[in-house]
Amino acid sequence: MWFLITLSKEYTTSLTFSVNYKNIPQDKLLQNNPKKEIDIIVKSTGFNIIRSGFGDKTITLNANSLRKKSSGSYYFLTRNQVSTIQKQLHSGIELQQIVLDTIYLDIGTLTSKKVALKPNLDIKYQIGYDILEPVSVEPDSIFISGPEAQVKNITSIDLKVIKLENVREDFSKDVEIVLPKNSGNIKFNSKFTTISGKVEKFTEGTLEVPFTIKNLPRGVDLTILNKTVEIVYVVGLSNFNKIDKNFFEVVCDYNLSKDNNLGYLLPKVIGKPDYVKSFKVIPNKIDFLIQK
Repeated sequence: MWFLITLSKEYTTSLTFSVNYKNIPQDKLLQNNPKKEIDIIVKSTGFNIIRSGFGDKTITLNANSLRKKSSGSYYFLTRNQVSTIQKQLHSGIELQQIVLDTIYLDIGTLTSKKVALKPNLDIKYQIGYDILEPVSVEPDSIFISGPEAQVKNITSIDLKVIKLENVREDFSKDVEIVLPKNSGNIKFNSKFTTISGKVEKFTEGTLEVPFTIKNLPRGVDLTILNKTVEIVYVVGLSNFNKIDKNFFEVVCDYNLSKDNNLGYLLPKVIGKPDYVKSFKVIPNKIDFLIQK
């Protein structure tokens, strides 16, 4: 009897509720987690107060009347939420006061942009084999959207590591995108991409290629022992028969030798086929004599 009489009496007490926010403008987005709980003071019987502790203890606040404090910082007054909160309380519980008078929200403008994907490759090829052309990433970029303050700081997105051993054939792998840290408020239009590569056996070839001398002053004649250099190149088998000496352009800059007091010319390849993987020039120094 004493217990029932006690719970039948009215009490004024503080209750804590979790908070959801609704009606945030469509072109806006929360940049950081807002306040998750609020305390309210209520008046009711002990029975009702105990009952309110069971079930869903969440209150939804209306954020359609935000006021701007500064760039990205908004707030609303809780006194304007009294009727909204009262409707969400259990029957018989009367709202007396909202302890917090102002709630601040960090809100940014919703924006989107295209961001490049960065492959992370750890590929070892079988001896004599190599990648024929640059690795293909498809798609090579994705669209991201979210708060402007967060989106603008993302310039590229990494991919998970692809690790392959003893590769001698073409490959194609689906790769997961590594989401940046603290990207909870950012949306991505894809979580995977495909990385592929054409692999081929490579071979070595040699060509005798003539060279030209540039920046040679008028009246200066050079005596050189050879008119050509040997280009030793590495190329894929499928392109080997395409190679011609006319595809290479080799020059020697006389000013470079003069300015550095060199008694020789330095041959430099300034033109070559794109499919040549590597090359070297023999000899890498060409001796000369100046005729007066």
